[in-house]
Amino acid sequence: MQQRPLGRSGIWIGRLGLGTMTWANGTDEYEARDQLAAFLDAGGTLLDTADVYAEGSSESMLGELLAEFGIREQVVIATKAASRPGPDRRFDASRGHLLRTLEASLTRLRTDYVDLWQLHAWDPMTPMEETLAAVDDAVRSGKARYAGISNYAAWQASRAATWQRAVPGRAPLVTAQMEYSLLERGIERELIPAAQSLGLGILAWSPLGRGVLTGKYRHGVPSDSRGGADETSGWVQVYLNERGRRIVDALATAADGLDASPAEVALAWVRDRPGVVAPIVGARTTNQLLAALASDGIDLPDEITRALDEVSAPAMGYPEAGWAQQR
Repeated sequence: MQQRPLGRSGIWIGRLGLGTMTWANGTDEYEARDQLAAFLDAGGTLLDTADVYAEGSSESMLGELLAEFGIREQVVIATKAASRPGPDRRFDASRGHLLRTLEASLTRLRTDYVDLWQLHAWDPMTPMEETLAAVDDAVRSGKARYAGISNYAAWQASRAATWQRAVPGRAPLVTAQMEYSLLERGIERELIPAAQSLGLGILAWSPLGRGVLTGKYRHGVPSDSRGGADETSGWVQVYLNERGRRIVDALATAADGLDASPAEVALAWVRDRPGVVAPIVGARTTNQLLAALASDGIDLPDEITRALDEVSAPAMGYPEAGWAQQR
């Protein structure tokens, strides 16, 4: 698997990452072990998790497998903090919460450090300076090698990254993990240009459009899918509209022409977008992961890329594409 630099940093990763959100939450330890083995065999290195996935059990399962495989130094471990699901406060990026959860993540992962520690979301209740001071402490202590953000708006990412680069000795932000796919291209309006200017590499979560870009919803909603489950159907239904159908149909046509699956083409498209370091693929089963890994062997012809760009183009307007931005 081709290696790419992780933003403006000295660390390199494979151009496809493995997400573990389903581990211990639909994917058991045996399936997770097979997924990890398949991912490593394909040359993958980036393993992405979060302190809130399966209430910490995803990190615990990953930590157990890292110890079993004896591969800690061969992989790049990325986790996240700041989410706190609950009715009172959904996001908490206070110093106390962040540093406490980092210690808990390290314990579950059975490691002394994480390679990439990401702020899972912007916390409007905590001063940014406090949040980023905690990031500095984590990196300075060696418990986190690099830092990144996730789900930030462009102005939030710009403010945080600029603050970190303003004074020598602060830990620079190197990544932004954002939802990005043929179905969700909103970050192209302002976030991606800001990230490229600031040296933030894009890690794309849900690059298969919450499963819709696999094509499995073209002729209905399978009962065993997330779209067919009461608790997750809303997560998928947002893309089951006329625009989504046009995009999936065009994707299926392109896949037929390349003798590939829609998932392979969709992943190859997002993988090669400007600013993207790696799509993060989360799979419930090893077969799903193997299908995603097959995308590494695909290079999309320019005419197919242009056709997919056109059918999925996001709305652009003032100011990101207004008169003042013309060259």
